[in-house]
Amino acid sequence: MTVEHIAAFSDAGEGGNPAGVLLAESFPAEAEMRRIAADVGYSETAFAVPDGAPDRWRVRYFSPESEVPFCGHATIALGAALARHSGEGRYALALNDAEISVEAAASTDGYGAALQSPPTRSRSPRAGLVDRALDLLGYSNDQLDPALPPAEIHAGADHLLLALKDRADLAAMSYDLDAGRALMREFGLVTIMLVHVRGNSEFDVRNAFASGGVLEDPATGAAAAAFAGYLRDRGWPHGNHIHITQGEDMGARSVIEAEISNEPGSSIRISGATRDMAANLATA
Repeated sequence: MTVEHIAAFSDAGEGGNPAGVLLAESFPAEAEMRRIAADVGYSETAFAVPDGAPDRWRVRYFSPESEVPFCGHATIALGAALARHSGEGRYALALNDAEISVEAAASTDGYGAALQSPPTRSRSPRAGLVDRALDLLGYSNDQLDPALPPAEIHAGADHLLLALKDRADLAAMSYDLDAGRALMREFGLVTIMLVHVRGNSEFDVRNAFASGGVLEDPATGAAAAAFAGYLRDRGWPHGNHIHITQGEDMGARSVIEAEISNEPGSSIRISGATRDMAANLATA
């Protein structure tokens, strides 16, 4: 078996969020998938096996420390791997708790790919969650942007959204990994998503991912889909499309595009570019 190393949501052939992708005839044992994901060391590795039809695959995602129900950047990377090995086009993906799809085609720098997310939803945060998250991150309530109130957002996985008024506060994000892991696991969160509004359809983002044993993700497609659904729920003037820049503050600039239909709760189309990593095709 070989693990492909592909960066998703890259920008002009650079940056992006690395993911491992393993295509196999059958899943390795769960303990082996956990070991492989830990050895690869990226925020997620996608494992995919044929699921009864040439264009249908069963997929599971593992971080170095846990299984994740849905991972956007690893799905974009998976789309590139499927296009390379099985041909360009659209593939149906069966996840643990959702049915989604990904499509990919060759581009100048690698492959461009787009996924259709699971359904979205958002709600007010549970009691105490925002205060504890602010304490973890060293922020205060007066640093939050009232235009986008805190929320728990979902598109296949759960995230806490905190919008910040000042771009410098976003750049200053820091926290204790162990404390962040404990908080996220207590509340069942995959990430804490920090957002700064650049314009109605332009956002700067950072995603704390302590639940998976990673301080920060440079591009988070699942959270981007959940955020797009939240904007729709809020009636935000998004113009049916948003552009997210992520990873700049950690030296891995990434670009995520989200297309938003008007139907409440419906799937979000998340797209981006990919690039092969130098370590591609390392043996698992």
